[in-house]
Amino acid sequence: MSLIAPYAKEHKNTNGPGDARPTALKIVRGQSLDGQLRGKVILVTGGTSGIGFETVRALHATGADVYFTGRDVEKGKRAEEELRYDNQPGKLEYMEMRLDSLKSIREFAADFLSRTSGKLNILICNAGIRGYPKGKTEDGFELHFGTNHLGHFALFQALKDALIASSTPSFQSRVVCLSASGHRQSGIRFDDLNLDREGEYQPLLAYAQSKTANIYMAFEIERRYSASGLHGLAAHPGGISGTRLNRMTPESELKALTGDPVVARRMKNAEQGAATTVWAAISRDWEAKGGVFLEDCQESELWSGDGTVLAPGHAPHIHDGESAARLWDISLGMIGLNTKV
Repeated sequence: MSLIAPYAKEHKNTNGPGDARPTALKIVRGQSLDGQLRGKVILVTGGTSGIGFETVRALHATGADVYFTGRDVEKGKRAEEELRYDNQPGKLEYMEMRLDSLKSIREFAADFLSRTSGKLNILICNAGIRGYPKGKTEDGFELHFGTNHLGHFALFQALKDALIASSTPSFQSRVVCLSASGHRQSGIRFDDLNLDREGEYQPLLAYAQSKTANIYMAFEIERRYSASGLHGLAAHPGGISGTRLNRMTPESELKALTGDPVVARRMKNAEQGAATTVWAAISRDWEAKGGVFLEDCQESELWSGDGTVLAPGHAPHIHDGESAARLWDISLGMIGLNTKV
């Protein structure tokens, strides 16, 4: 049975960005968590703009120590300065990290653990790219798969022990992996993960594979580590207006999409887009459990096949546990770890 959030009724009538659907801050206040998570440590990747920025803003309202990453130092410092105006008690710190570099990730993780004395309660894998032309990461991986999946996978492996050690019976640790409806377009292409043997490179197909990988990572975290007090959830924020995720999409294509009144009504602003992430990260509904895909602040249901852009629902392939476990083991090898980790 699906777990339906009390916010779900606010999704019945959608009228576009800024309508009555919940925002990330509303989730915090609906859970009565303003200032209540003092001493907890939260890490958000890609927190310098868009839904990541609003995720950080809302989570800082809980009083937790919130750290967030981005690759642009100047932009990160500006974001940190703006977010500090909330006058909340917890720490708020920007830290530089590039998800397309295993070296950067490992250096960041060591620095982060030093700053937090090895503590981490919630990891939110928010950063991502979409629609980039064919390219490789610093380590030679296809750009979308390497950044969106392997970057976060390597970060989790570097921080896993801290997440487990920080878990307590009253507040178990969580990892939230952001995905997208685009996952429906592709499972994992195990015979060609870097899409080198495809005909013409298709950026959105590459993005789709990486978004399925994000879901598999969350589900495998739940399967492998729930007994240790560490849980994994996947979250789809929805279609968000005005974010940098679509910066590689031609303006004409974006206008054609949002010109459709059905699509326009389903779009959200960044504050609304961050709501499902924050719900997954702090809601009591998800205390000590996970392994599900969330959207619109409720558990996602099976996709009906509706081809309308932003139609809700997940593809059946996300429940392929054999593929999820296989991807985990392959990913360990790709980042230079053995399959016993």
